[in-house]
Amino acid sequence: MVKRVAVVTGSSRGIGRAVALRLAADGTAVVGGYRDDGRAAGRVVAEIEAKGGHATMVRADATDPERLQALFDVADERYGRLDVMVHNVGGFARGPLSEAADDDYQRVFAPNTHATFVALREAGRRMRDGGRIVVISSVVTRLNPPGEALYAASKAAGEHLVRTFSRELGPRGITVNSVLPGPTDTDGFAATPDQVEALIAQTPLGRVGEPDDIADVVAFLASDAARWVTGQRIAVDGGLS
Repeated sequence: MVKRVAVVTGSSRGIGRAVALRLAADGTAVVGGYRDDGRAAGRVVAEIEAKGGHATMVRADATDPERLQALFDVADERYGRLDVMVHNVGGFARGPLSEAADDDYQRVFAPNTHATFVALREAGRRMRDGGRIVVISSVVTRLNPPGEALYAASKAAGEHLVRTFSRELGPRGITVNSVLPGPTDTDGFAATPDQVEALIAQTPLGRVGEPDDIADVVAFLASDAARWVTGQRIAVDGGLS
């Protein structure tokens, strides 16, 4: 019998992978979603199970509402409960807003805003009282870097969903928070060596982030220790913002 059950979207690599492993280390059964890389997803399951944990991976493109809902269905069918939901997906486009195409808008807002709406809605409908919801956003919503208007706006929309939802779910004891990673060393971190050096120079703690840096904060927010923290935007960026 597991003590807690978590749904973690985008959990086959990067921050999502680190979150899945960290929650599992705390004794939480993880139902993870992935889009394409089944082998990477399988490795996450194997690593969790090798340490005595419980994990299931489901192919679920977060931009497809039916597939995203199916991820929650698996948690219901396999464990009959939902205690934690961590939403970790992202689409990205870079360039001046005046040069952006309609397709760029759709590619960014579909995963960053629409999928966040669907994930929050499903979690709110299915989660037990006293549960924990965490949405992975980005520190760009504080820094507003040129060329990332679509990305920043789409993530900011998700943060506002979180803040309002925290008030709606508060009477049930469910906390809802956003985590805002700074530059983090993942497969999707696209920066030249010169750009990395510039970021490090601007960061008080003197390095770029690692997925485990983010996962540890998510694990705290998912724990009972964070029972009095809700509706917050927590930057995890080494002081960059």
